[in-house]
Amino acid sequence: MQPHPNVRAVQDALAGADARDASGAPSAVRLLPEAVHTAAAAADALGVGVGQIANSLIFEADGAPLLVLTSGAHRVDTAGLAASIGVTRLRRATPEFVRDHTGQPIGGVAPLGHPRPLRTLVDTALAAYHEIWAAGGVPQAVFPTTYTELLRITGGTPAEVA
Repeated sequence: MQPHPNVRAVQDALAGADARDASGAPSAVRLLPEAVHTAAAAADALGVGVGQIANSLIFEADGAPLLVLTSGAHRVDTAGLAASIGVTRLRRATPEFVRDHTGQPIGGVAPLGHPRPLRTLVDTALAAYHEIWAAGGVPQAVFPTTYTELLRITGGTPAEVA
């Protein structure tokens, strides 16, 4: 069976970036038996702490897409984040906006593998974990990585987001 095109795009992006997991092996997208639409569900399926899940949240920042990779252990402080990055309006994007800018559905948005690069902020709280897990393009796909790798492969900026 062929992988979903989104999963293929994410795996190709990981390979193109020479992405590595915590052991130093190439990062590979893994398919879980069932879709995981929340950080808690992903953590349960993987047997890890919810803080180790890197949620990929798309916001509309003054009309432009902003990808915030945040620890599953907390919520984004949108007012504080907007002030820290100098935007006047920061709000959760609609499912259509998310798909238009990532090509991926909410619940499966990966940190990479999008049609165009997105401005990306990476939650500094993720640095506390040896290994973190991110979505792989569809709600049942995930891949292992590290905080340092996540910054590198996304071109992201470290940020306090909670």
